[in-house]
Amino acid sequence: MSLRPRSGEQVPSLTAQIARASNPAGTTAMWVRDRLDGLWHDEDFVGWYPRDGRPGLSPAQLATVCVLQFLLGLSDRQAAEAVRCRIDFKYAMALELDDPGFHHSVLADFRERLAEGDRADRLLDLALARLKEAGLVGKRSTQRTDSTEVSP
Repeated sequence: MSLRPRSGEQVPSLTAQIARASNPAGTTAMWVRDRLDGLWHDEDFVGWYPRDGRPGLSPAQLATVCVLQFLLGLSDRQAAEAVRCRIDFKYAMALELDDPGFHHSVLADFRERLAEGDRADRLLDLALARLKEAGLVGKRSTQRTDSTEVSP
């Protein structure tokens, strides 16, 4: 499996229209797309995949699915089914409404790649840097606790 980077994917207009109509207040998946789009780019994963072979799924999209999977407490099967069936997941991943999704085993394969070396740490550092740039995470500051003794 090889990587064919795709960046700057816009949510297809019909997917956006139907997602907004069916979820006017939005959902967690839509929030992730609207506020965290660009958290990762396929180019961030270039060293993870060989240069030749059958094109694989977008690792930036798979990383997004993993975040949604964690936030919503979904199993691999449930997450893959959500990509296949839920409009808000298609919106989050910038997929056409008729996109068939992927087999649930793809998520385990992606996590195996993520577990190699220091990839997870590098990906988290990259995400944190981009969150700071977007103003969604403040700079780290010294935190203190109040040491006042309280008697019962």
